[in-house]
Amino acid sequence: MYEQASHALLNEILSQLKVDDGPDSCSLRHFYTRLGANFYSIHSLFHRLYGEREDFKAHLCHLVEVMRLRYLERSASMRESDLAREGDFNWFLGEKWVGMALYCDRFANDLQGLRQNLPYLQELGINLLHIMPILDCPPDHSDGGYAVSNFLKVAPRFGSNEELEGLADSLRARGMLLVLDVVVNHTSDEHEWVLKARQGQKTFQDYYYVFDDRTIPDIYEETMPEIFPETSPGNFTWDDTMGKWVMTVFNRYQWDLNYHNPAVLIEMVDIILFWANRGADILRLDAVAFLWKKIGGVCQNEREAHWLLQLMKDCCQVTAPGVLFIAEAIVAPGEIAKYFGEDAINAKECEIAYNATLMALLWDAVATRNAKLLRQGIASLPVKLERATWLNYVRCHDDIGLGFDDTDILQCGYDPTRHRRFLIEYFTGKFPGSLARGLPFGENPKTGDARISGSLASLVGLEAALEQGDEAAIDTAIRWISLLHGVILSFGGIPLLYYGDAVGMTNSSEYLEDPNKRTDNRWIHRYHFDWDKAERRHETGTVEHRIFGELKRMISRRKEMRTFADFDNRRLLAVENINLLAYLRTNPINNRQSVLVIANFNDHVQTVSIAELQSLGAFDHESMTDQLSGLQFWADEGFVSIGPIGLYWLAA
Repeated sequence: MYEQASHALLNEILSQLKVDDGPDSCSLRHFYTRLGANFYSIHSLFHRLYGEREDFKAHLCHLVEVMRLRYLERSASMRESDLAREGDFNWFLGEKWVGMALYCDRFANDLQGLRQNLPYLQELGINLLHIMPILDCPPDHSDGGYAVSNFLKVAPRFGSNEELEGLADSLRARGMLLVLDVVVNHTSDEHEWVLKARQGQKTFQDYYYVFDDRTIPDIYEETMPEIFPETSPGNFTWDDTMGKWVMTVFNRYQWDLNYHNPAVLIEMVDIILFWANRGADILRLDAVAFLWKKIGGVCQNEREAHWLLQLMKDCCQVTAPGVLFIAEAIVAPGEIAKYFGEDAINAKECEIAYNATLMALLWDAVATRNAKLLRQGIASLPVKLERATWLNYVRCHDDIGLGFDDTDILQCGYDPTRHRRFLIEYFTGKFPGSLARGLPFGENPKTGDARISGSLASLVGLEAALEQGDEAAIDTAIRWISLLHGVILSFGGIPLLYYGDAVGMTNSSEYLEDPNKRTDNRWIHRYHFDWDKAERRHETGTVEHRIFGELKRMISRRKEMRTFADFDNRRLLAVENINLLAYLRTNPINNRQSVLVIANFNDHVQTVSIAELQSLGAFDHESMTDQLSGLQFWADEGFVSIGPIGLYWLAA
């Protein structure tokens, strides 16, 4: 869009920049084209946030210079990839992508070890690798890698920046994508900016929310919720060295960055582009819901946080347009889709967002043995942008929050408070008959709320079944693992597996021996990967062989089915049987081709009549075949029978 004021300013900025770029001057053509295309949006957003500042123009000029310098640093192969992805801008919506999230040190010690174990990932069918945070952090207060003390350096215990770039090259050669974290909301209290702030440098004190007394902090506290009321009550910490109060929403050693200061935004854009140039295909932006703080609000999901994300995306589109963003925003269902942006062109934020609602709903179906709330919640999922997609997962490094919409719970005939209490009791093994071995996390004694920690295998009863030697319970647990993954593989979006789930790794209590971890029970499922256990995937009949083989088969089949690409081509089917989740996936190129997904969340055989499916436009062939088992169903048989905790992908 051409707009006179912003483009006049752009001309002024460009005239101030150094234009003699030597042999790279010709390659700047694409940079200037993209800058021109995005500058109206960049200027508008920057003006909304910082237009009243006298130094507005100077900061905007600095931002453009940062983008240009990072573009000049970008390798020729990365620029070629950018051009290819600009030409095929829906490349990430395809059916072929299947991800895995893992801790580098807990999976393979370091980056070199991870590189050596890439064949394991490829054997399973993984081609998108999310390495949990690996940047430099204090050893005693790292928050699992989210308390960063140096944004531009890989922590020595993982390796070096050069080794990370080598891993990125190896992934690229194998057709795999690299996902890295950038913690955009806060820094460690040992970061260089904090050290300078403690020395009294006002420039760096302004990078954070710093106050001389409790007057302003107390006003903030009136409306700000506590994130970790047990381990980190309140949102402010007194710093003895500086003699001031500092905003610390997550932990006392994590100082929240002050994005009211444009210098902070420019620093973070520079950091984002730095890692884009180290080989990241996708950047996961951590805690994006918290980016903007203002008095009188909850300091989450503020509209300014969305403007900041739009700015970050616009800047990245100028310098590294082939790089995608993941929004780490575990927020209320109605808020999640907002992190895709207002529209796919003029106000885009992140191309990918965690489908935390689906994850929580799946766990509800496990506990209730029906799909009532799961179906209601899916029907209420907000509409996403066309050029965006969900990251669907069963387990991750974090806890399981029960953030369903109360309206949906009530629609299903449940009392929200009592239903959440039932789920907590079920997954912590307190409910009669439950074999789950989870732990309550983040319990709030004031409200009774809690979240749940635990590995997938332990939460579906595999740990207890193995201890008891109960073959029937082992079989049931394996079927749960298969069913849950079968849904995320077919739902629409990028499925993301967690690193121990493909071999049925259970809870680990080793974290209790570490004084820096024992108060955070999420480490119960942040285990060290058991390679001896993984080797048993090759032994026929073992638990590991059964789980790994089934997931590998489903992943392989998914990649062959164009219907599983994500082009808003899923239709939820309102079948009468409340134990069943059913949806239709259609081929985005040929809508006459479709796959009918039916999942049975009950531990008894369930049926659905073919007449009912036909009335829903979902069984319009003489016969359909399950793409996973090969079972065939004929229309004249009258019904489809689905085994306990079973799943079909039915296609003609």
